[in-house]
Amino acid sequence: MASPCSSLSPPEVPMQLHVINREKLVKSLQQHLADSGRPIQGLVLLQGGEEKTRYCTDHSELFRQESYFAYLFGVREPGFYGAIDVATGKSILFAPRLPKEYAVWMGDIKPQSYFMECYMVNLVSYVDEMEEVLVSQYDGEDKCVLYLLHGLNTDSGNFSKPAEFKGIENFETDLSTLHPILTECRVLKSKLELDVIQYANDISSEAHVEVMRNTKVGMKEYQMESLFLHHTYMYGGCRHCSYTCICATGENSSVLHYGHAAAPNERTFMDGDMALLDMGAEYHFYGSDITCSFPVNGKFTADQRLIYNAVLDAHNSVIAAMRPGVSWLNMHKLAEKIILDGLKKGNIITGDIDDMMSQRLGAVFMPHGLGHLLGIDTHDPGGYPKGLERPKEPGLKSLRTARELKEDMVITVEPGCYFISALLIPAMENSDTSKFFNPDTIRRFMVFGGVRIESDVHVTSTGCKNMTNVPRETWEIEAVMAGGKWPPEKGLYYSDNGFGNPHS
Repeated sequence: MASPCSSLSPPEVPMQLHVINREKLVKSLQQHLADSGRPIQGLVLLQGGEEKTRYCTDHSELFRQESYFAYLFGVREPGFYGAIDVATGKSILFAPRLPKEYAVWMGDIKPQSYFMECYMVNLVSYVDEMEEVLVSQYDGEDKCVLYLLHGLNTDSGNFSKPAEFKGIENFETDLSTLHPILTECRVLKSKLELDVIQYANDISSEAHVEVMRNTKVGMKEYQMESLFLHHTYMYGGCRHCSYTCICATGENSSVLHYGHAAAPNERTFMDGDMALLDMGAEYHFYGSDITCSFPVNGKFTADQRLIYNAVLDAHNSVIAAMRPGVSWLNMHKLAEKIILDGLKKGNIITGDIDDMMSQRLGAVFMPHGLGHLLGIDTHDPGGYPKGLERPKEPGLKSLRTARELKEDMVITVEPGCYFISALLIPAMENSDTSKFFNPDTIRRFMVFGGVRIESDVHVTSTGCKNMTNVPRETWEIEAVMAGGKWPPEKGLYYSDNGFGNPHS
């Protein structure tokens, strides 16, 4: 039942979601093997995540399942393995055999039947029985083939860990086939996946509005983070966050990944500051990634409005242009061009926009990529499949994908404009780019910080759907920070230019 503080209630997620994911993988694997002239046989084997302690202590850190394993099986407990028969689609979970003492300290030891019913698999055995069970399930004449997960995550540069277990040397192992196929399965979302991502967006959007409404000059940045985490957990059932919250104010808002241990959201923000809050809740493994920027005192200055609207125009223009077949690289360039045009209108820069684009001036103000795939991971894998190279130019090289959009992708749209001394000063001293800057005007913005506006967008057959629902227009933000409802009951707020319709 929804709380008076929230319009939402945590939904029950059907395990059929993961059955569909497994079926999708089996179909893709079977097609790949048939196209390659290989027998359609073997077993996919994944190892789930292990519970970890804090360094040498006995303090267990809060466990979160490995993402590929979560995608296929939905298992929230640590220490599991999972297998799928490529020929039949039959699924098997291998549970850790727990000691009797577990029941004293950790709760009931669940029987195998519980896991079979809960996770909708065909068979459950213990990890120490794995070799015997895998051999018995294999129907081929030769040595049993295990398709193991091993491949590069193009966002992190890390490799996924292939399963290991006692007796694996008695199997034939394939380390190259599974990863690209399973990764591509994760790129396009099913209806059930989209429903969970939408819920994560709904509760996160609601929490962002609560933070916006309760922000007051003189607070600490971590208090905004605390308000967000409280709302998404208390009312949304979200124990995990998609990533470490970025709660940046003033000059901190030009630090792209602010909020880490060395910069822990601890500044006291002052009258006249802009806030940049990048926060997203995770529900049943699936995440959200939303950024709101607003003045902490609830009223935009002329300079704040100038930068904010340049970014908002880029955000809205990209979403209006998104549809299957559109190049994400071109969307990034579109966002850059619109932001540069806004800065030119504000007399911060001068000259020909096309010349600025050729000199990659946009990367000075927006050094990060326009957005990234979103799903079980904040930066969901699949951004650079085999054959697609990462651009090398400034700004463009930071794109987490350069793919063409496909129906049922979920991707973030997050243009930004930042005044980063480490980028601005070299650009202003460079003979090729110095001509574009108006030194007197830009000096006023050197301590401005930055603005980012980020929404999570589902690519549909004919266009796209914005899954995020927060105030975006400056007058909407001011109205909400002054106590107005969101979404508005009658659909109208008073704006500086009269009346306007809020985003829906």
